[in-house]
Amino acid sequence: MSVLEKIRVKLGILITVLIAVALLSFIIDPQTLETTMRFFSSKYDVGKIDGKKVGYEDFQKEMEYYTNIYKLTTGSQSIDERANETIKETAWQNLVSESYMIPQFRKAGIRVCEDEIVDMSQGKEISPVLAQERAFLDASGNYSREKLLDFIHAIPQDASGNLGMYWEFLQRSMTNQQYFIKYSSLFSQSNVITPVELRRQIEENNTTSDVKFVLYPIGFRPDTTIKVSDNEIRDYYNAHKKNYKRGASRDVEFVAFEVEPSEKDIQLAKERIDGLYEEFTRTSNLKTFLARNSDKPLNPYYYKEGELKSSFPQVEEFAFGKNPTVLPVFRKDNDFYAARVSDVKNLPDSVFVQHILLRSGSDNLADSLANVIRKGSDFSLLASEYSLDTNPNVENPGDLGWLTQTYMVPGMESVLSYNPGDVKVLNTNYGTHVVKVTKRTKPMKKVQVALLVIESVAGKETYQSYYAQANDLIIRSEGNITKFNEVAREGNLPIVPVSNVKEGASTLSKYKNTKEISRWIYEAKEGDVSPLFTVDNDKYFVVALKKVKEEGYTPIQEVSAQIKYLLTNKKRSEKVSAEVAEKIAGLTSIDAVAAALGQSVSTKEDIAFGTMSGAANEPAFLGAVAGATPNTLSGPVAGNAGIYVFSVVNRETGSFYTDSDAKIRANQIQSYQINSLPSILSEMANIVDNRARFF
Repeated sequence: MSVLEKIRVKLGILITVLIAVALLSFIIDPQTLETTMRFFSSKYDVGKIDGKKVGYEDFQKEMEYYTNIYKLTTGSQSIDERANETIKETAWQNLVSESYMIPQFRKAGIRVCEDEIVDMSQGKEISPVLAQERAFLDASGNYSREKLLDFIHAIPQDASGNLGMYWEFLQRSMTNQQYFIKYSSLFSQSNVITPVELRRQIEENNTTSDVKFVLYPIGFRPDTTIKVSDNEIRDYYNAHKKNYKRGASRDVEFVAFEVEPSEKDIQLAKERIDGLYEEFTRTSNLKTFLARNSDKPLNPYYYKEGELKSSFPQVEEFAFGKNPTVLPVFRKDNDFYAARVSDVKNLPDSVFVQHILLRSGSDNLADSLANVIRKGSDFSLLASEYSLDTNPNVENPGDLGWLTQTYMVPGMESVLSYNPGDVKVLNTNYGTHVVKVTKRTKPMKKVQVALLVIESVAGKETYQSYYAQANDLIIRSEGNITKFNEVAREGNLPIVPVSNVKEGASTLSKYKNTKEISRWIYEAKEGDVSPLFTVDNDKYFVVALKKVKEEGYTPIQEVSAQIKYLLTNKKRSEKVSAEVAEKIAGLTSIDAVAAALGQSVSTKEDIAFGTMSGAANEPAFLGAVAGATPNTLSGPVAGNAGIYVFSVVNRETGSFYTDSDAKIRANQIQSYQINSLPSILSEMANIVDNRARFF
């Protein structure tokens, strides 16, 4: 009776809560209610770090913080997909660092105090975070404490708060980096190579062997006498289970309907270019005409003979033929073209340019400098005195280098028509330039070609046709993958299989921008067929979820064939090794072994155990050689390539591998271990990353 009463009480509480939520839905707007419900559901968790939930709102705040930092440091208010991915990863890694790694460092007794931060910014050991910050570098590119202090003193006067936010970010970065440096130091100092280990390394690397050997191939023909039982497969799987650990993934199949212009659409494009052709042949302003009527503007590039041959052979033949006028309309793929030579010049491929960069509006100073240079003054000397371009990586001050049509400072295109020795004043977006051409390649005939381009574009009816096909597949599939396959085969629709799709994947097979599809894949059940997805406005997708693979260990059923193959090869190797041993029993020379096995004798010199030289992919053979007695027949040894029988014909001990080499090698190993620390610590944090569901 008491148990029943408890159940009733609990149900009463539950009903009260449900009624309260129902009443709230009438008086609270849906957005507020949704936000409230998020607090009660782990569905809205972005992930877990060391068992602690990372809520959507918390991660969103972290994203906003780093988005502001990005905008502040780049000066850009727009965030493209690549930048957004970087921001997202930075925000997540910072949460991992501050929620797990830094606490672990502190448990190890590591601290970073305020005095250290001051010393890293104004003392002798400047933090790399500040040393690489452009805002704190002087004119010579060195870190300036004065610039840092000017920055800090300006923070209280900054009404936007941006300077304060950025300084907080820099301090945060310095602190976290210092924690990791200290922890790495603690780790590296405990990684000691003993004198015994050092001597062994030197000995192993300085001892080399010259070997004569016979390699008897194992072969890959099926052997019906070799059996691998289910128990053997199971035992191998259990012994090597860590090798079969996997993340969550999905196997899918999909049909993509890529919208292509219909014959009617192509005919409309042909009619359009025919209607423009007459005006194209006689207009005096090709640039404006193409800007208004062509699907591609006038290309300012000047082509030399041969450059158009691969892409537009008919235009190449026309442009460099006798007295070219206008090339009639022609079709390439689904698009239509007409061509006309808009200009002809003798131009070099490249010119070597020097310049003096001045502030915009410095025309008087530029004219004065140009005049003295024309009279013989040293250009480089004047560039070092006046130019704002102080690039230290050029041979002489003022050198811009070789400029071409495709490698050009915007606004300087005219330099290609200058003669060596010409000095001119030019204005670009960078400022006012005094330019001088010192060298150029041989000028040749080049033509500028105006192309009238009309692309065939799929019309509304065409889109509706593709949409109807995709929708028909969905309806007839009835949400079932089996019917999906049947309907697709009946309609000769190509089904594309994709294995191991990761959560949040932005590509599917060759197709990009498919993140919405990935989201559905991880919300669907095995065997489900998706609704219609539109990608890039011209592709319709219907997707079927073939297999759900949860995070954990790959089931033995999925890898049994692979394990059976490995065990079969191992048994085959053992069997062939025993057969070789029987065939060479009693033989004492490598030549006799070769004759008995029907193989040839090979030679390998300078095999060293420590460096794995000469047999890096044959560790069993390498180890056997290192331990073999010279001038004695050894083997058989089962390797990856076959069965080895060998004799060490010479062994030498050198001194080319020294203490320094061993220590360098130890430092390399240590560096690798330290670089592995973040991933190891992340694995220890038992991270659950669900970001792909939201971002």
